[in-house]
Amino acid sequence: MTQHQVNIGIIGLGGIGTSKHLPSLAKVPQARVIAFCDLEEDKAALAAKQFGADGAKVYSDYRKLLEESAIDVVHVCTPNSSHAEITVAALEAGKHVMCEKPMAITSADAKRMLEAAKRTGKKLTIGYQNRYRQDSLYLKQLCEMGELGDIYYGKALAIRRRAVPTWGVFLEKDLQGGGPLIDIGTHALDLTLWMMDNYKPVSVTGSVFHKLGGTRNAANLWGSWDPDKFTVEDAAVGFIKMENGATITLEASWALNTLDVREAKTVLCGTKAGADMDDSLRLNGERLGRLYDHKIRFDSAPVVFYGAQKDETPADMEARLWIECILNDTEPFVKPEQALVVSEILEAIYESAATGQTIYLNA
Repeated sequence: MTQHQVNIGIIGLGGIGTSKHLPSLAKVPQARVIAFCDLEEDKAALAAKQFGADGAKVYSDYRKLLEESAIDVVHVCTPNSSHAEITVAALEAGKHVMCEKPMAITSADAKRMLEAAKRTGKKLTIGYQNRYRQDSLYLKQLCEMGELGDIYYGKALAIRRRAVPTWGVFLEKDLQGGGPLIDIGTHALDLTLWMMDNYKPVSVTGSVFHKLGGTRNAANLWGSWDPDKFTVEDAAVGFIKMENGATITLEASWALNTLDVREAKTVLCGTKAGADMDDSLRLNGERLGRLYDHKIRFDSAPVVFYGAQKDETPADMEARLWIECILNDTEPFVKPEQALVVSEILEAIYESAATGQTIYLNA
């Protein structure tokens, strides 16, 4: 790596790699994508032609890509089941790693990833791009300023009415580890924990539902799903208690009979004020004996916090800050220790649902 250049290899060239990571990296002047890997080599070749630096190499085996000494950073955009294996191998090969969410299917795998980062001294971050939205950045600043006071109740919401992803491996439990809970619930939980700055869960109770996935010819945003292949949950809820007594509820669905549809949103209740994300960011509280509520308007002007730039999408900001943290040797915006807690809670919800018991963490 030269002082002002980062060489990147990307592993996994499905939708998330080609629609999020590569277009955003292309906007970062210091980033050069020099290696592309996918089990279907033609996908890698197509992506290399569109996004690759001159002489970019194409692979079908990620191990071969990791042997390339010129690569400084690896982006892991594969199905969830392989996140840990590839990330650990990349870290041990001397690469910094950006891994797509969720960190891993199991907390044990997530811990292996964190331990490998610490052991190798390489940077590891997880792709929670919803933190970089304007409403998220603004609300985080309010939380850091103490405007909400002690936040003792939060709701993490990732609720779709009928938006089941019918492509790729989303419906395959073995490869994904679960359905909407691990897919989009992970974003809502990450936002909520981050806003509360609270990463010490003590107990988790959860329910997982397989109620609508068996429906044939169902109305769905992306066309009817195949119920015979729908092996994950269609909805899930969790009740999380934190060490300091704060409580979080988590709701996630791909298919649910509801009109309250909010994806990757959080609701926060504090001693001084409250906030919730809907179509806009709404604040509420009491002042001088009167209740108030108002909306925060966002336009094309950037939120000034965390170096956001004009017309920068969340994915663009994620890519830029990640490359800057490599070049400047600073901590990543999304720390792996934080992502590990998300994985621990998600796993506990699944375990609680399977056993009918409350799961105790960090006992």
